[in-house]
Amino acid sequence: MSSEPVEVFRGDQLAEGDPTPGMRREVAFSSDSLWAGLVHTEPGAASGWHHHGEHETSLYVVRGAMRLEFGPGGGDVVEAGPGDFLRVPPHTVHRESNPTEDRSTAVIGRAGDGPPTINVDGPDPA
Repeated sequence: MSSEPVEVFRGDQLAEGDPTPGMRREVAFSSDSLWAGLVHTEPGAASGWHHHGEHETSLYVVRGAMRLEFGPGGGDVVEAGPGDFLRVPPHTVHRESNPTEDRSTAVIGRAGDGPPTINVDGPDPA
């Protein structure tokens, strides 16, 4: 049985998260194996290519839309809107974009070890 207390992390107290061009992350909390926060993407913006190392990532789209490009040459694409979940497996090189005219926001949960974000030049060629 754990002796650690339950903690509350207030939305107005989130810290700036690890940077990737084209998006803004806010961290609610992180531990050795768990990371939680938000990601915001402005209308028409696209992030830089990146992956999350050993972390498995879950995103829940709260507002707007998210498009993720991944796979060989970045040729695979999925889109999600409010109420949708996305799962990004460990080491999956991808970039996120917002194809709408409204700012998008998603809740992020990551489980794994090591750095939560690794920016790269792009995916492997097709």
